[in-house]
Amino acid sequence: MKIKSLFVLAATTTVAFNTNALDSGGAVSDEAIANQRANLEKNTTGRSFGPQSPRDIESTSGNHTIFFAAAPAHTVMNLCNIHFHKNAEHKGGEFTQYAGNGDGHGFLSGFKYSGTLTTAELAPPNQEVCPSDHGSLYPGDTIEVHYVHSSAKIKPGPTLGSCFNEEIKNPQLRVETQVYVLVNDSTALDFVKLTAHDEKSGFQQALGIPSNTGKPIQYSGSTTGPDYNEQGSPYQVTWSVRPNVAKVNITSVGNWCKDNIFNENHAHGVRNLIQNPKLLSEIKH
Repeated sequence: MKIKSLFVLAATTTVAFNTNALDSGGAVSDEAIANQRANLEKNTTGRSFGPQSPRDIESTSGNHTIFFAAAPAHTVMNLCNIHFHKNAEHKGGEFTQYAGNGDGHGFLSGFKYSGTLTTAELAPPNQEVCPSDHGSLYPGDTIEVHYVHSSAKIKPGPTLGSCFNEEIKNPQLRVETQVYVLVNDSTALDFVKLTAHDEKSGFQQALGIPSNTGKPIQYSGSTTGPDYNEQGSPYQVTWSVRPNVAKVNITSVGNWCKDNIFNENHAHGVRNLIQNPKLLSEIKH
């Protein structure tokens, strides 16, 4: 999850796709990623950025010295935005297979579902799914969905700007996170239902977040997205990341991309996994 100037969602076409590198079957070097990590450390050292995201949810260690109170449960907050990234931004649970360094701008990187799928589940669909300048989605692809919640009195809408209003400039933010693997199976979960939302008990609520994908790992972090590969995110976010992957019908994801109130029509890129202990909070169970 990423906030840009005026809260325009990250990983849009403002990031150029390194076509030449990927068309040749390659990706940026390990050295390029190491340089991004070094620049992130340089640009955050001695400054007041809070702990950063994404992270390995199976590692509880972190040495960051800035603490903030956890956001309330999402059931007493307002859903403000839903979007997804191609490949998981976080690592752990059933998504531990590294996708590679990608183009250095967040595309074709991140982590994939570490399980196996059947030949039928991997059969090509009869239409392109969520096409963009960075490619379409295919059976077997992993996506990380961010159900973003705000303590501000708002309604769901496009971009993370929907999480703020004129009265409250610093609402608490929580992201309920679910990783899915796309399958060509009409009996798999329906993404339109998974992203359904309505008012419940006075709050705007996401009604379809799975409840059977493991106990969420909660930690203090930040917004994400590849624009923060070398800069610290200034936003404080409480994360709840479910460790197990759910299978979703790829056709239903394509249908959602064609029509949703969030104006989302493609997968976003991922931020490099945060590995520097000085930029991570400690996870306390």
